[in-house]
Amino acid sequence: MKKNIAILGSTGSIGTQTLEVVRDHPDLFGIEVLTAQENCDLLIRQAIEFLPNAVVIGNPRCFSKVSDLLKHFPVKVFTGNNSLAEVVEMGTIDLVVNALVGYAGLKPTLNAIRAGKNIALANKETLVIAGDLVMEEARQKNVLILPVDSEHSAIFQCLVGESIGSVEKIYLTASGGPFRGKQRAHLLHVTREAALKHPNWKMGNKITIDSASMMNKGLEVIEARWLFDLEPSQIDVIIHPQSIVHSMVQFKDGSIKAQMGIPDMKLPIIYTLAFPQRIKTELPRFSFSDCTQLTFEQPDKEVFRNLALAYEALDMGGNMPCVLNAANEAAVDAFLNDRIGFLVLPAVIEHCMQTVSHIKKPLYEDYVKTHTETLIKADEFIEQIKKK
Repeated sequence: MKKNIAILGSTGSIGTQTLEVVRDHPDLFGIEVLTAQENCDLLIRQAIEFLPNAVVIGNPRCFSKVSDLLKHFPVKVFTGNNSLAEVVEMGTIDLVVNALVGYAGLKPTLNAIRAGKNIALANKETLVIAGDLVMEEARQKNVLILPVDSEHSAIFQCLVGESIGSVEKIYLTASGGPFRGKQRAHLLHVTREAALKHPNWKMGNKITIDSASMMNKGLEVIEARWLFDLEPSQIDVIIHPQSIVHSMVQFKDGSIKAQMGIPDMKLPIIYTLAFPQRIKTELPRFSFSDCTQLTFEQPDKEVFRNLALAYEALDMGGNMPCVLNAANEAAVDAFLNDRIGFLVLPAVIEHCMQTVSHIKKPLYEDYVKTHTETLIKADEFIEQIKKK
């Protein structure tokens, strides 16, 4: 049967690639909802092509333009964050692809779960911020959380048919980003443009900077803890510059399963949309004759302090991963706007982790307050640094 899909963040990297998959397989997938924050021109083009039941433009200033240009098409138009969170509850939706960036992904995910919708999760921050709350809601509603990230999709694929109790450890692979092997002296003066040049993957600006700072891998460690019900000690990060092995599972008998393939996000997207089936694609195949060497090395947690901070936040638990995430969002935004240097990113995060109140057993409202408080403290710290 055809799956009806809602794509939150349809104009971003994951969203546009998901629509490419839908375009290639119109017999398998249909589009019910598309959302964007401000890219109204692309959202309009997408809506005219795929004719979803509804679209949501987050920025209210864009509503008139979207509404006017779609008035002759059978597409409902909504605006605002409340509409974004509510539209996922539509009865005609089978699968919600959450491709939003950052904290914005949390509330729509919870609403979709409570409405009984399976989730294709590309918004790792949802589980970083409130993984315990989200996974408990999913268990109660018998909802599948299907990971879209290449690393978590790899772990998920390796675990199909296996018992989680047989897992000894998982390895999340990382390319190392554009600054692999560099020392602090080199990172002191890196530019925005240099940090956005990822060697293997094409991603949005925020995720690309997270990759360069190794925070992306830190967030993935926290996400993996909740997705796969593992202890922090069972999650390792390994640098794999070729990005062919997307992640690995080591079992208690000593054997290791790895999921491999070309570095193309369409592969995990297709797997997630079609699950539990696999569908034939025309994507390029990996060739061992073209890549004769696969290498692995340990990450440098002293140079790339963000990865160590993520493990610290996970060990502290409670709302501390939420603090980590909000501080990182503020720091990355400041770096992208030339307000701070690259090496200041972990300083902002560490400051917030030391100054924001730690709540051991937070409720949803505590996560909301923590996020707001952290953004304020991060901005204050950034302003102090600028004045020095």
